[in-house]
Amino acid sequence: MKLTKLLIATGLSVLSANSVMASNVPHAEPWTAKEWLETKAAMPQGDIDKGKLLAQEGYCYSCHGVGGNNPTQSTPSLAGQNATYTYKMLLDYKSGRFYVDHKSHVMVNVMQYYNEQQMADMAAYFAAQPLPYAEYVEKDVDVDPAIVRLVAKGDTSRMIVPCASCHGAHGEGGMNETPALTGLSPRMFIRQMQKYKDGERHNDVNAGMAQFTKELTDDEIKALADYYAQLKPRGVK
Repeated sequence: MKLTKLLIATGLSVLSANSVMASNVPHAEPWTAKEWLETKAAMPQGDIDKGKLLAQEGYCYSCHGVGGNNPTQSTPSLAGQNATYTYKMLLDYKSGRFYVDHKSHVMVNVMQYYNEQQMADMAAYFAAQPLPYAEYVEKDVDVDPAIVRLVAKGDTSRMIVPCASCHGAHGEGGMNETPALTGLSPRMFIRQMQKYKDGERHNDVNAGMAQFTKELTDDEIKALADYYAQLKPRGVK
C-alpha cells in the first residue's frame, strides 16, 4: 500500500508539472452493450473498510472532500454514488474512455495504479456514505413545472425518456450504472451534459445520454442542473 501511495504522489507531481500530455492517454473504444454487461457481471465484491483506507491513502479527499462529500463546485462529490457507476467511471478513466479535456489528466494517470478489486472497494466505500445535500445553492426555489414534467414524464415528441426513470424519483440513482444526481453541483452537471451534447463525452453505454442531451436546450440543461442541485435526498427534510 505504501508503494501505491508513493506511485500516486509521484503521478500527481508529474501532472502538476504538466508533463503528461493527451498523446500519452490510453485509448479504448466506446463500450458495447455486450462488453459492459460482461464487465459488470465480473465486477468484484467491494470491501467498504478497504475502500476507505484506499481513499485515504490515495488522497481522494483532497479533491472530492471528506467522505467523498465535496462542498465546492470544482469536482464531483462521490458520497452516496451508485457503486457500479463509480466502478465504471474508474475503469473508464483507466482505459481512456473518459477523457474529455485536460482536467481528466489527474484521474487518468492515478487510476493506472489501481486494479479492479481496489476500484470496487473504493466504489463500495463511497456508495456507503450519505448522499450530499449541496449547501452552495439556493433552497426552496420555484422550479419550472416544465422541468418537473421533463424529469417525471420526459418528452415523447423529442424521444426523451423521463430522467427519473433511470436516475430515480429523488435523483438517488437507479439500478446498475445509473448515477445519482442529487446534490451534484450545477457547474459540474452543465459541463458534463454539454460534453455529451457536443459529442465530446462518449463513455455512456449505447450512447443514451448523448442522444437525449442533443434534444435539450441550453436553458433546459441549466434548469435541470439547478433542480438536481437543490433536490433533497430521500429521507432528508
